[in-house]
Amino acid sequence: MKNLIIYYSRKGENYANGNVVNLTKGNTELVAEFIDEAVGATLFEVEPVADYPADYMTCTEVAKKELKENARPELKNYLTDISEYDNIIVAGPCWWGTFPCAVFSALDKLDFKGKNVFPVMTHEGSGLGKSEKSLKKNCKGANVKKGLAVHGADTEKHKDEIMKWAREKLS
Repeated sequence: MKNLIIYYSRKGENYANGNVVNLTKGNTELVAEFIDEAVGATLFEVEPVADYPADYMTCTEVAKKELKENARPELKNYLTDISEYDNIIVAGPCWWGTFPCAVFSALDKLDFKGKNVFPVMTHEGSGLGKSEKSLKKNCKGANVKKGLAVHGADTEKHKDEIMKWAREKLS
C-alpha cells in the first residue's frame, strides 16, 4: 500500500493546554512524521503563499473569516496526481471544527475516486470536529475512513499510539 500525507502544520504560536506556546515544529508535522516512520509515506506540506499571521489570536480570526467565506488561499505548490497512492491521509490542526482552508486548496484539484482517505486532526479538545464530513464533501469519490484525533499538546507522548493506528489502518 502506498501512502500519501497531505498536511498543514503551524509552527510558532499555538494554543496548548490553555496557554499560547511557541513551537519550533508544529504538532501536525510531528504526527505526519510518526505515521511515515510507522508505515512509510510521501509527505506533502501545504504551504500558503501568504503565511497565516504569526500571532495566534490574529491567526484564529483569519481562519474564522476564511471558513465563513469558503476561501481557498493560494498555495506555493500543488499536487496534481495522486493516482499511485492507495491511502491519502489529510492532516491538520482543528480550526473552527475543521481543517484550515489552505488544506482544502490542496484537495480541490485532486481526483479521489476509489481512494481511502483518513482525516487526522491535532486539537486542544475538539477531537476530529467536522473533519470527516468536510472530507466527504471535498474529496469526491473517496472512501472516507475513521480518522485519528491527537491532543496537540501531547503529540510526542502519543507517538506509540499514532504509529499503532497507522500500522492498523494503512498497512
